Amino acid sequence: MYINHLSLTNFRNYARLEMPFSPGLIALFGDNAQGKTSLLEAIYYLATSRSPYTTSDRQLINWLAEDDPLPFARLVGEVQTQDGLKRIEMTLLNESNGRSQRLKKEIRINGIPRRVMDLLGQMQVVLFLPQDMSLVEGSPSERRRYLNVTLCQTNTAYCHALSKYEKVLRQRNALLRQLQEQAQRGQRLDASQLSYWDEELSTAGAAIVAGRYRLVRELERRAQQVHSELSGAGEHLRLRYEPGFEATPAPRGQMSFGVSELGPATLPKLPPGEFARLFREELAGRRGAEIKRGLTTIGPQRDEIRFLVNGRDLGLYGSRGQGRTAVLALKMAELEWMRDQTGESPVLLLDEVAAELDPRRRAYLLERIGEVEQVIVTTAEPDLLGADFLAGAARW
Repeated sequence: MYINHLSLTNFRNYARLEMPFSPGLIALFGDNAQGKTSLLEAIYYLATSRSPYTTSDRQLINWLAEDDPLPFARLVGEVQTQDGLKRIEMTLLNESNGRSQRLKKEIRINGIPRRVMDLLGQMQVVLFLPQDMSLVEGSPSERRRYLNVTLCQTNTAYCHALSKYEKVLRQRNALLRQLQEQAQRGQRLDASQLSYWDEELSTAGAAIVAGRYRLVRELERRAQQVHSELSGAGEHLRLRYEPGFEATPAPRGQMSFGVSELGPATLPKLPPGEFARLFREELAGRRGAEIKRGLTTIGPQRDEIRFLVNGRDLGLYGSRGQGRTAVLALKMAELEWMRDQTGESPVLLLDEVAAELDPRRRAYLLERIGEVEQVIVTTAEPDLLGADFLAGAARW
């Protein structure tokens, strides 16, 4: 899989761009603030409908377009796959009625209007950023986001379950706040209203946990090999998945689902239906406490993944070098896993990562990515990529 043409209008600092691409290695180099990162962001956005740098799509529209009668940004990518050529179009419209503004996102695939959900899986990308160190050091929400974006590119059922879970969670939390207010006013409560939302939440939550568990297990298996090569076999990497729900033992001697026991090697392999039942029962048992808080206190929205080397949590005790090694191993594992899942080599996007890696890790990365069908790497210092890499790359 590779992108062979990209068209941008009013996207970030590009007023207009028409750029053909070729498969293989592509090195983009130049000074800072010239648009290297924005180009990678555009490709990533076409694949995932999300920006890795902002949660506000409105910020993607070029600021010079703000004075236009209808501010907009447009992205068009042509992607060559084993099934043929795909044309992906996305338009962001900043609509205003005089009192408020609303951003409208329009998507077309091969000229046919589609939903955002239909976009996912049309093109797979793996993005490696200097900021990816936050996967080790940052908040749990950043690690959950990583799992979601990775899975949604390959698993439509997971993405549907995630979308449903997020909607149901908002509805259930709104009902909990309403019940909380009624309790504070001394009114009679009808907590049975939560039963429907508990059923919906537990079913979608079970699918999310099953998907995340399988992904972490598969990434760990692949990342361990890379990590061993980088560390000289002196360190052992583990990825520990910690679901945000601790189940009680089920009848008939079923193993518990306690967070203290979790990990890819020890996580009880509960069928989704059994997990959903335990989740639903736990939600029912917590109703009183959750009404007092006005919030759902357990579930995938509290999931966590931890990086451990020789049993030590890198987020608490690891050095910067160990963190970089773990993230590099994870990204290489993600690349291999996505290729195995789809039968296509995803587009690999590397944004200024050469400057963040020491010479040994940088050499390892540049050697491994030679097998990828298309790699686009940005740098302000092309010498960091090495003469051999640049000799085999298209240099822009």
